[in-house]
Amino acid sequence: MASKLGQVFSVKRQSPELIVPARPTPREVKQLSDIDDQESLRFQVPVIFFYKNDPSPTMKGRDPVKVIREAIGRALVFYYPLAGRLREGLNRKLTVDCTGEGVLFIEADANSTLEMLGDAIEPPCPYLGDLLYNVPGSDAILGCPLMLIQVTRLICGGFIFALRLNHTMCDAPGLFQFLKTIKEMICGADQPSLMPVWQRKILNARAPPQVSRFHHEYNTTDIDNLNDGVVPTVPMDHKPFYFGPKEISALRNHLPLHLINNCSLFDLLTACLWRCRTAALELDSHENVRVSCLVNVRGKRFNMQLPPGYYGNAFAYPAACSKAGLLTKNPLGYAVELVKQAKAQMSEEYIKSVADLMVITGRRSKYVTKGNFIVSDNTRSGLAELDLGWGQPLYGGPAGAVSLISFYMKYQKSEGENGIVVPICLPLSAMKRFEEEIKKMIQGPITKNLHIKKPNEPLCKL
Repeated sequence: MASKLGQVFSVKRQSPELIVPARPTPREVKQLSDIDDQESLRFQVPVIFFYKNDPSPTMKGRDPVKVIREAIGRALVFYYPLAGRLREGLNRKLTVDCTGEGVLFIEADANSTLEMLGDAIEPPCPYLGDLLYNVPGSDAILGCPLMLIQVTRLICGGFIFALRLNHTMCDAPGLFQFLKTIKEMICGADQPSLMPVWQRKILNARAPPQVSRFHHEYNTTDIDNLNDGVVPTVPMDHKPFYFGPKEISALRNHLPLHLINNCSLFDLLTACLWRCRTAALELDSHENVRVSCLVNVRGKRFNMQLPPGYYGNAFAYPAACSKAGLLTKNPLGYAVELVKQAKAQMSEEYIKSVADLMVITGRRSKYVTKGNFIVSDNTRSGLAELDLGWGQPLYGGPAGAVSLISFYMKYQKSEGENGIVVPICLPLSAMKRFEEEIKKMIQGPITKNLHIKKPNEPLCKL
């Protein structure tokens, strides 16, 4: 459903305020891990939730702004590092000065209903600048609030809960853990059901550091591409792409028989998006292109011994690599095989090697060119199900793509169909071609038995 706004969308904001922990908290300095403070995580990530006017019996008649504001202060008692400020030390090492200064909070009201917003709730939301106001001077990585929150009431009784997080502090599971604590405080709990754990030393480099794996995601020896830079110098377009049962089935029809039952949804989508994106950019056929896949090391699969309650960044993003021409000329199965190979690199040793690399290289940046692409699956983060007392959100998750990074998020269409929405950011000139490439994959002829080359060579030749 398209936007039904018949007037200019406007938001009236109150003055920003700082929410501090509701009780005194320790004044101390805490080190981030060597995974947390790498250059590639030193950015702000926006997250947004759209809630209907569907309060639980205990929330009826209550103002979501006041309820959430109070709960944040109580949650910060347990997550007090989030109320501090980042400092940088020797070798660019980041620490949190637990000052208790608080997180930024904005109360706001909009002249719209959820129905009037229509498809504007899909990421990227075109009104994000109004729903998550960038308070001047608040968005630096060092010395600024680590979180900005805005709660905007709608005239239908629903509301929008938006936040901006300094990514060095938490990944998606860590953020959800904090937001779940806010929910529990709203419900009257005295403490979180899962107590937060710092213990960032678990993901620090070894002494001495010893890089034992080759990390394509950080490699900079392909100097021909480095002039593409981090900041886009051409007009950019930002659009959502939806994959429901019909679209996913169409993509699977492109796979060879040996992959049909041996290909996860993540592998399928990542391969498709990487292939279509590379074709849309019209890169030289000999240019190296990469897709980095975020792999979380929580749980029993990897022997990292991260305790329940750990809320720091706990992932690496191994890269699949190919020459652009091979990727675009081969059918989808070629890209799927490469994605599967990249994910298979992930291990306890791999993430330890990343931490060692960060220390040795001064927390170097990720490899960034227009031919690089990074994907993060947030469908199991819990964000889409965050119930603050007004039911589950119509949409909950990252507010859009962040430069070269795209997120996979759960999304339910207005007719009730469940699928995945992926926001993509591309140069304006390439977006139309990308849309055509996606359309060909979903509606075009099947090419699963026309492999030109099987990806049996090393992941990347430079």
